[in-house]
Amino acid sequence: MTPGPHNLLTDVPGLLVGNASDPRLKSGVTVILGEVPMVAGVHVMGGAPGTRETDLLAPDKLVDKVDAVVLSGGSAFGLDAASGVTDGLRALGRGFEVGDARVPIVPAAILFDLLNGGDKDWTENPYRALGAQALANASTDFALGTAGAGSGATTATLKGGLGSASVRLENGITIAALVAVNALGSATVGDGPHFWAAPWEEGHEFGSLGPASRFPKGPPITKRGPAQNTTIAVVATDAALTMADCTRLATAAHDGLARALVPSHTPFDGDLVFALSTGKARATADPLILGHAAATCLARAIARGVYLASAEDNDVLSTWAAKFG
Repeated sequence: MTPGPHNLLTDVPGLLVGNASDPRLKSGVTVILGEVPMVAGVHVMGGAPGTRETDLLAPDKLVDKVDAVVLSGGSAFGLDAASGVTDGLRALGRGFEVGDARVPIVPAAILFDLLNGGDKDWTENPYRALGAQALANASTDFALGTAGAGSGATTATLKGGLGSASVRLENGITIAALVAVNALGSATVGDGPHFWAAPWEEGHEFGSLGPASRFPKGPPITKRGPAQNTTIAVVATDAALTMADCTRLATAAHDGLARALVPSHTPFDGDLVFALSTGKARATADPLILGHAAATCLARAIARGVYLASAEDNDVLSTWAAKFG
């Protein structure tokens, strides 16, 4: 298994990603767009999720494909980002056909970034416009770190961010992950620079420091505010999967979140993983290998999101680069 050519979610054929952010707001939106509708699933393991249309992704529900997925900052306000995306897709003629009408299917998840030093004193919710802008920016190339839904993200010890990673299996199937890291816990070990995800690093994608030599045995380092968290992610593949297969893939991918963030899946995080299938690959996927690859990609993507974060005015935490680089 080797990373894809760009080490991004868009190494999966048929996917585009768009970011939009507001540095003054210290928040943003990321849209994952399928060139055609995608089979999808979801799994939630955190105790404080914020979502839109995730019930629709259960394998027994009527609609079996989605047009896009939205990750957003802004807590509950950020759910309005999906409205901007839905409007934009409708204008493009996209959506589930109901008679003469088309209804774009756009599940969404949000993270809490309302106390990160940004200006939140708006009179009109900004996330609908940010969602529309992110959709308009959808491309095969996109920024990581302080970008999109990761623009205002934080961890217990460092700025968080938007991360992505990919892998190509020997049979040609591609698996990739995209994540906005805003965890209660930490992506690094203790007070040092080493990432919990270090055993799964490919090349020099987050510093190539290797694993830490010592690991803390006491209580984990966490944020002081128990309601200021949530890591939201997407894993995707070009393997042909059913909705049930996607649900299982999302479940397996949570292993990667647990490998990269300590603690994870807490009552104060809304940890959630979407899984998408474009079905473009000709090879048959082994579900065990696919799940393992999704988990390792997600662990790597989390570390990359923190590693690539950039400093901005009024930050409440240092970036990894400022503290260790």
